[in-house]
Amino acid sequence: MEARGRYRILPGASPSGTFRPPGDKSITHRGLLLGAMAEGTTLLLGANRGEDCRALEGALSALGVAITEEGEALRIEGSGGRLRPPGGTLHLGNAGTGLRLLAGLLASQRFDARLDGDDSLRRRPMGRIVEPLRRMGALVEGREGGRFPPLFIRGGPLRGIDWRTEVASAQVKSSILLAGLRAEGWTSVTEPALSRDHTERMIPYMGGKLLREGLTVRVEGGTSLRGRRIRVGGDPSAAAFPLAMALLSPEGRVTAEGILANGTRTAFLDVLERMGARILREPEEGGAEEGAEESIRVTAEGGGALRGTVIGGDEIPRLIDEIPLLAVVGARSSGVFTVRDARELRRKESDRIAATVRLLRAFGAEAEERPDGFTVRGELSLRGTRVESGGDHRIAMAAVAAGLAAAGETIVEGSACAGVSFPGFMETLAALGLGGSITEEERCEG
Repeated sequence: MEARGRYRILPGASPSGTFRPPGDKSITHRGLLLGAMAEGTTLLLGANRGEDCRALEGALSALGVAITEEGEALRIEGSGGRLRPPGGTLHLGNAGTGLRLLAGLLASQRFDARLDGDDSLRRRPMGRIVEPLRRMGALVEGREGGRFPPLFIRGGPLRGIDWRTEVASAQVKSSILLAGLRAEGWTSVTEPALSRDHTERMIPYMGGKLLREGLTVRVEGGTSLRGRRIRVGGDPSAAAFPLAMALLSPEGRVTAEGILANGTRTAFLDVLERMGARILREPEEGGAEEGAEESIRVTAEGGGALRGTVIGGDEIPRLIDEIPLLAVVGARSSGVFTVRDARELRRKESDRIAATVRLLRAFGAEAEERPDGFTVRGELSLRGTRVESGGDHRIAMAAVAAGLAAAGETIVEGSACAGVSFPGFMETLAALGLGGSITEEERCEG
């Protein structure tokens, strides 16, 4: 029996108040992995405690890394690059980032490891990391020639390579760089556009040698990392949901504190401002302390006239996780909202192009699917409906935002997946005054 969860949403309430989003999932993943490989102790302050990050913690523990909770921090006792063979399959659940990055780390370890996950993760393509890791000298096998999990990795001595990615992907880039840390010579990755750069920021902070020139980043193998204190900033992708809910409400006003100000993560704010949203960004002090990236305080206020826009090109990698939510905002804006150059959305926890279009149509919006994106015709009134998340946390939370802006009751099936990236999602909404409008129920399926 599997408890999946259900949200029941009644419209009309306006979110109001201040919240702090959970720790950034991307930085937590990298802090766990680099801390595991470092000499000495790494302390992750404010780490994300969602299901994806906990799955990676479990895999690292099975590899002999001691990870303990100390209040709001995670204490990681580094292995100095010497992990132990796992006693069985390393299960990553739904954590695509965890599996891809861990594969890069394991490529240099002189033992066999098997990486697997849930049904959704087994559908996620792995060829983009398998090929470069093989070129570096690791034996990597998987379903359909290594295209899909489970992956079998036999690590060993690696050699540095110069790799050019077909798409801008922080997961692919980071997997190669993690392998390159223990390869002979230099390893470089060149992207067609800049993706999230948390790995490039954290490696030199922990003592690694890394160089960037334009869209190429190079790491030198053989350099020992040292454990550090790392303060994890607030996850912009999680903060986006309550902020958007405020914008979709005539009287909504929500402030998110401690959001990462990294330009590779805040393009969704740029898009909202382009659409005419009332957004205020304020810098916060202390961003450089304990390896933290700069952070900002963001306030979103509803009641303004929103207009459609076009998202595409180099902007896509910087807001890939927020596109389903932005589509909901687009459905409540004037004119047409268009997404293009986003074929990568089809390779996420679900086919997010198809899932987003289905979601919008269920609410009565006019949406047209395209191979690399979709169009939404705004200004139509949304109506309450029953929708299924498909196990995708971003789709589930986007459906909540649509339900609050719709007329009539909305049911979102499969709500439990929100905990993958936003632990405390319901508690946050309740603190913003939405407790009476959104209730969570449990149901079981056998």
